[in-house]
Amino acid sequence: MTTLRTTSLLLIASLLLAGCGSSGNGNTAAAPAASGCKPQDVKLIGQVRNQTNPYEAAWLTGGDAFATKVGLAQQRLTYDGESAKQQEQIRQVLATGNAQCTVLNVLPNGDSDTTPIVKQAQAAGAFLVTQWNKPADLKPADYDKWIAHITYDGKESGKQIGDALIKAIGGSGGIVALQGILDTAAAKDRFAGLQAALSANPNVKLLDEQTADFDRTKALNLTKTLLTKHGDAIKGIWAANDDMALGALQALEAAGKSGTVAVVGIDAVPDAIKAVSDGTMTATVSSDGPWQGGIGLAMGFCAATGQLDVKTIPAQNRAFFAKQFLITKENAQQFATPKVEASEFECANVFSRVAGALG
Repeated sequence: MTTLRTTSLLLIASLLLAGCGSSGNGNTAAAPAASGCKPQDVKLIGQVRNQTNPYEAAWLTGGDAFATKVGLAQQRLTYDGESAKQQEQIRQVLATGNAQCTVLNVLPNGDSDTTPIVKQAQAAGAFLVTQWNKPADLKPADYDKWIAHITYDGKESGKQIGDALIKAIGGSGGIVALQGILDTAAAKDRFAGLQAALSANPNVKLLDEQTADFDRTKALNLTKTLLTKHGDAIKGIWAANDDMALGALQALEAAGKSGTVAVVGIDAVPDAIKAVSDGTMTATVSSDGPWQGGIGLAMGFCAATGQLDVKTIPAQNRAFFAKQFLITKENAQQFATPKVEASEFECANVFSRVAGALG
């Protein structure tokens, strides 16, 4: 928690150094429209599953930092992984106040939850950015209030940590996999990445796979069961996110196996980076939660205040993969205190981390 607090303060301090209205040299920023909302009238909403997941807590921290930067406060919403609760929260937010000046930066609970969220925002006239989960045939370019969908190449990250795990166990032996919420593109793509790594390494056997729903406690309990079932045959544990990887580390410690089984995850939360740096965890991948929490609100704020014209955003920026980074012991210290460039949240630069269009 100390690391996360420190990161939050550094992020807030850096963001306060720059303004959102810089014209820059990008082609996505427009002069403020006469019909745009007054900055003080914009309502900023950040919604994730919970605040106990360190990655999602970091997301909300980034949202708070951006809100502070523009003199506003982020309204935090958490729905505890309950789709019905998520939809109701959004309905209530859009039913109160000036919906046309409302900005939603949302982590849909699953792919199937994104369509009703988009339809609610579109009908109310609220600006929306979604991240991670959406059906493949649902496209922001078909809507004028859904600014963008941001995700990461899950196959790439799943394979990256899969390759790191296989290297750590010497290219042979048994591993187990902890999958995330199965109705999410992130979980499906990351596991596909692991399968790609395994297909190139026939001497590594997937002994078991279980779904722990991206949850640390579930991963802890499942790992205990897997250790009982497979014993010393387990040389490595592949986890679809860091929270599950950290749960696996707890189970290994309880079993007296700390440091003897390679463990990998995704998200680069502070505790995972520390574990990688200490050598108790092999690798993680950074999607930069604080940046995600801030950038969705920045896009929406710029659009709501007339500084970003959604109609002029290039098609490849409406649904895109953002940059991500593999973290190992060799470079872990570089990521111990994440640095977000304040200029990335300026209206001309909100698409600076586009790594490729989402097909």
